[in-house]
Amino acid sequence: MAVNVHHPLAEIVLSLPRLAIAVSGGVDSMTLATFAHAIAPGNVEMLHAVSPAVQPAATARVRKAAQQQNWHLTVTGTGEFDDPRYRDNPVNRCYFCKTNLYDRIRSLTTAPIASGANLDDLGEYRPGLLAASERDVIHPFVEAGMKKSDIRALARELGLDDVAELPAQPCLASRIETGIAIDAKDLAFVDSTEQLLHDELGLSGDLRCRITTSGVIIELPESQMTDEIEQRLSAYCRDQGRTFNGLRPYQRGAMFIQDKP
Repeated sequence: MAVNVHHPLAEIVLSLPRLAIAVSGGVDSMTLATFAHAIAPGNVEMLHAVSPAVQPAATARVRKAAQQQNWHLTVTGTGEFDDPRYRDNPVNRCYFCKTNLYDRIRSLTTAPIASGANLDDLGEYRPGLLAASERDVIHPFVEAGMKKSDIRALARELGLDDVAELPAQPCLASRIETGIAIDAKDLAFVDSTEQLLHDELGLSGDLRCRITTSGVIIELPESQMTDEIEQRLSAYCRDQGRTFNGLRPYQRGAMFIQDKP
């Protein structure tokens, strides 16, 4: 794998004698892990957390990359489901999720912990970044001045063509409306529904199964919203004992309700 040693990211990685990367399975952390391992294989370890909120496909992607690239990988649980502050799903739920994640990683390594956060993330409300700051987590992409588009370009340079084209896939808990308690059964339903959208119905792009106080809402690109798809999803939800509340165009962060107590 060819690595550009003059890339701004290289200087940051090589300046650290050791590095522990939190790898979620998304394009950002997968690209960071691949680049860092390629340029300093003996100094980098990867840690991946599993929980009901993590898509099994993401875990499989991390395990496959670790095997192909010979990563030093640790797969661990984080225990956020034992934290009632997380399960209550407040506006700052991500703070409690990342608190549990980084505390768990710290218990497993003394190396500096790195995340895949990038410049685009800094312009959004991301309470998880506060938890990271409190624990001295570093963000190499931010230090290198990289945005999401830069990371996708780097992924392609590294030969990670499939990873480079991955749509944004935040954790499954992001599909649950603020204030609705996080429940493992709901998360499993969300994951199975989104697999249905991709694998059985052949849809692509930003696809979300949202759980709201009024029922299940499926978000799709407008070009894929058809009566046939709506009928199929209505029947699926009914078979799963869920109330189907229709289709709508994808809305980023639609479940995040700031003014809800």
